[in-house]
Amino acid sequence: MADNLQSPARGVFWMVVTGLCFVAVTALVKSLGPRIPAAESAFLRYVLGLIFLLPVARSVVKVRLTPRLWRLFTLRAVFHTGGVVLWFYAMTRIPIAEVTAMNYINPVYVTVLAVIFLGERLALRRVTAIVAALVGALMILRPGFRELDPGHFAMLGTALLFAGSYLLAKILSGEVSATVVVALLSVGVTIGLAPLAIAVWVWPTASELLVLLGVAFFATAGHYVMTLAFAAAPVTVTQPVTFLQLVWAVALGAIAFGEPVDPWVIAGGSLIMSAVIFITWREAVLKRRITPLVSETKT
Repeated sequence: MADNLQSPARGVFWMVVTGLCFVAVTALVKSLGPRIPAAESAFLRYVLGLIFLLPVARSVVKVRLTPRLWRLFTLRAVFHTGGVVLWFYAMTRIPIAEVTAMNYINPVYVTVLAVIFLGERLALRRVTAIVAALVGALMILRPGFRELDPGHFAMLGTALLFAGSYLLAKILSGEVSATVVVALLSVGVTIGLAPLAIAVWVWPTASELLVLLGVAFFATAGHYVMTLAFAAAPVTVTQPVTFLQLVWAVALGAIAFGEPVDPWVIAGGSLIMSAVIFITWREAVLKRRITPLVSETKT
């Protein structure tokens, strides 16, 4: 019956919708500008996002976790909190296309961390793909050829912290339901962001709150339709579609924010995405999955 529900075309469609949702998240956060501090914007996004988790609140409360699981959930919340703050900061500092392209590094980080902490083997072909991805990152950043913004360094930190969060999610998902993993992350990050937000609090206007509600909606919707894509088609089919996010980010940045189209960003992002697609394909051939989709690690 599961095979009958498989549809590559449907999987591609839902992944296209996923990409549009996450590009909308980036654009909405960027439209807020720097008036609202990054920690506060992230906190309000998560507080408003809790509204969408109310239908599953009762089932989550009934779950009994061991001290070990609580420690893992807490550590994941710490990683994700740091990643979210850096990500929101970067989105207000650098072009949408660069945020999107640099986010492609995330699965590469996951692959490397899996070798260090999960004992994964790193074959020569995967090493080559990782090197190619790093070259792509250098093409985007071009250190020494242009002035780097703190937002670029924030995105490097974001990708690393989200990679750690993803690996912990892989461990937790083998012991509790996906609903619990998602819900406790949202609660944990909200708690983690609260003191950071209070320390820099600026009262948002009604329109800014509306924008942040839109961020929460599109982030939640993006993760939901992504699960539909996973159910409809294999990762080897849906992974390449995530490259369209860069195309839309470039177009949106140019049209809505007047950001110039940077061919180096497009080339670097393409190289990183090609490396990720290759690693994903190799994992499919070996019948195992460590490397996440680009969208899986997003807030």
